[in-house]
Formats: sequence, C-alpha cells, structure tokens
Amino acid sequence: QHLPEGADCQICAIYRNNRLIVPTPQTVIIEGDEVLFAADISSVNIIMRELRPKEARTRRIMIAGGGNIGYRLAKQLESKYDIKIVEHNPRRAEWLAENLDNTLVLQGSATDETLLDEEYIDEIDVFCALTNDDENNIMSSLLAKNLGAKRVVTIVNRSSYVDLLEGNKIDIVVSPHLITIGSILAHIRRGDIVAVHPLRRGTAEAIEVVVHGDKNTSSIVGRRISGIKWPGDCYIAAIVRAETGEVIMGHHTDTIVQDGDHIIFFVSRRRVLPELEKLIQVKMGFFG
Repeated sequence: QHLPEGADCQICAIYRNNRLIVPTPQTVIIEGDEVLFAADISSVNIIMRELRPKEARTRRIMIAGGGNIGYRLAKQLESKYDIKIVEHNPRRAEWLAENLDNTLVLQGSATDETLLDEEYIDEIDVFCALTNDDENNIMSSLLAKNLGAKRVVTIVNRSSYVDLLEGNKIDIVVSPHLITIGSILAHIRRGDIVAVHPLRRGTAEAIEVVVHGDKNTSSIVGRRISGIKWPGDCYIAAIVRAETGEVIMGHHTDTIVQDGDHIIFFVSRRRVLPELEKLIQVKMGFFG
C-alpha cells in the first residue's frame, strides 16, 4: 500500500527467519525480511530505494581471482569504476595487466590481511571473491568484510554452502550450479516453459511460461486471473503481453489472459510443479 506512486510491483513472497509469508496488502515488511518481488524494469530502482536504506554510489570494486569470470567482470566494469583485481598466479597476473586497460592488477593472495590493508580495503564499496576455490572465496570475503569492505559478493560452486552463508556477513552468494540448473530445467519441463530460475537454494522457483490457445483449448487463455483455479503455493507475479510488451502485475486479478502471454509465476514449493505444467498445456483440439 505504501509503495511510491507509479511504481507498480507484485510482492510474491516474504521470508522472515526462513519462514514463508504470503503477503497481503496489510502485510508489514520489517528489517531483515527477504522480499521477492516482480516489477517492470522502469520501476525496479524506485522500489529498491524504498526497500533498502540509501547507500553511497558504488565507485571502488576489488575482485579476488583473475580467472575467466574475474577477468570478464573487470573488462566490463573498468570503464565506469575503479577496479582492483588480486591474482595469486604471477603469469596470470602479468597476462591480466597486459589485457586490461584501466584496472590495477595486484599479484598476491586475497586472504593476505597485509595486502588488503595496504590497498585500503576499508574504502572498497564492493569486494567480489571469484576464484575457483570455495573455501578461499569464503575466507577472503569474511576477511574483507571484517576489514571494512562495505559489501561482499562470493561465488561458491557447492550449492550446499549457500544455505550456510546467506544472511550472515557475506551479502550476496552466487551459485553457478543453481543458475545452470535453471537453464536445464527450462528444456526438460513440459509445456511452453521459457525460463526457470531457482530461488531460495532451489526450494522455490520463478518460472516464465508462454500460454497458447483460446477458451476451448486452454484452461487459462480467455479467462480472468481471478477465475482460474491455480495450484496451491503457486502465485502469478506478472504477465507480459507478447505484442506490446506491456507488463501487468499479478495483483490486477481482473486481467484476462491472452494467447501468447508470457506469465511469470512464483512457486514456493516445487511439488506443485506437475499441476502447473498440466494447467498450462493446451488441449488436443489446439493442434487440429
């Protein structure tokens, strides 16, 4: 109810102390809540400013690990930010220095407290641990945070580590494994599923589907959102019109679903996915 005027969004779920809360218009968001929401891209920054305290603009970034990910990130950001990259391997550090135009390359270990102090870690806005070693990433991130880095981002390959780290001193934990799972699931799921994004370490999902047909061949197309019997634990986040690109939030329940609409669902329990897949499938008459 208290979102800024003109910033339409759908708050899909709130996790409070690892407990799911399905929000209503009267739900009060408190400090520490994990809020999952959908919004048109033009509204995201407005909503983020409302949900998070004001922060100084990011200017200084330190990257631990000059592998493929670290190099590509530095290459993409170095024209807009002050970038430092720490690489343990001397030959790789030399290569990075030759191939990066506006990045300071440091040869050493990101778990070296002296090195971090000398490079003014307490003035770093974002510290990114991107090596191939999970333990190294975790330790360097914790050290950087303790020494004053404002935000830390850590990549971990073991998805089981994500549960242990999120919500603690490490601000953002990225698991390539879970991201890859999402792209694979989009191919093996039945129906017109365009994208699958695992959430909450894979216990929940955001799913984008395309619906086809009409009232005779589809259980969804031609019907109001409010008139469709959705599976439990499955919530519409938004609808994107195929022809116009118009984004309609799920709380506009009088919206009539049209052929070709992209519907984004939030599914809080994966066990309901077979029901959702069945619901979005067209009937045999559609092909005749």
